[in-house]
Amino acid sequence: MGIRVYKPTTAGRRNSSVQTFEDVTVKSPFKPLVQSKKQRAGRSGGKIAVRHKGGGVKRHTRIIDWKFEKIDIPATVKTIEYDPNRGARIALVAYADGEKRYVLAPKGLKVGMQIATSNQKGEPQIGNRFPLHLVPLGMSVYNIELQPGRGGQLVRGAGTSAMLLAVEGDWATVKMPSGETRMVSKECMASIGDVSNPDWRLIRWGKAGRTRMRSIRPTVRGKVMNPVDHPHGGGEARNSIGLKHPKTPQGKPALGVKTRRNKTSNKFILSRRKSKKK
Repeated sequence: MGIRVYKPTTAGRRNSSVQTFEDVTVKSPFKPLVQSKKQRAGRSGGKIAVRHKGGGVKRHTRIIDWKFEKIDIPATVKTIEYDPNRGARIALVAYADGEKRYVLAPKGLKVGMQIATSNQKGEPQIGNRFPLHLVPLGMSVYNIELQPGRGGQLVRGAGTSAMLLAVEGDWATVKMPSGETRMVSKECMASIGDVSNPDWRLIRWGKAGRTRMRSIRPTVRGKVMNPVDHPHGGGEARNSIGLKHPKTPQGKPALGVKTRRNKTSNKFILSRRKSKKK
């Protein structure tokens, strides 16, 4: 995939770019693996649970195989397709027994190539899936399980990959895309390669309309609100927020405050992710 920049014929075009689709081989999805998607608009029980969500174009969900339960059955890549629900591409694969499934496509996967899932040592080519203790050290992996048999949960974003650093005892050490280093059970499955569509992060949306089509509503600064609406609100003209530390609309500390509360998995994290320099 590449990025196309148009001539600035309008104000919206001036600061926008679009992705190209030369890697996509078909326009229509495989209908048996498509279902309708109901939009929640960031609401739970009718009340706003997540701000800045709503609207957008209608989408259909592609049923993707995250578990790869067909062990030692080779699959042939039939198509590389666009998925409106993620930045990465998906691939339609046909197994030797005739069944077709969607899988997350790695970078470099082409139509006609074969991929396989195995519990035994095999060739570490892109798209193949093995337990972590059978993956060569230093190899890039994606779609990693957190618990054996649960299905891939980590490293699924477009262009991302993790690196297998070591395997000792019952645990494998993996360096995540965020820079975090953590331990994962060596029996957890992972796919070889990098997730497809690495240029996704380079797209400039350019105007509000394209963002609204992605179901993202406008974000309003708290300091331009009234005191009843936000802790930063009130004051005359361009005053400061009047607080020692910035706060969320609910009054909790914001900006730079650690929000992680999952104490059960702290013991598996060897080093934290890299914080952004301000």
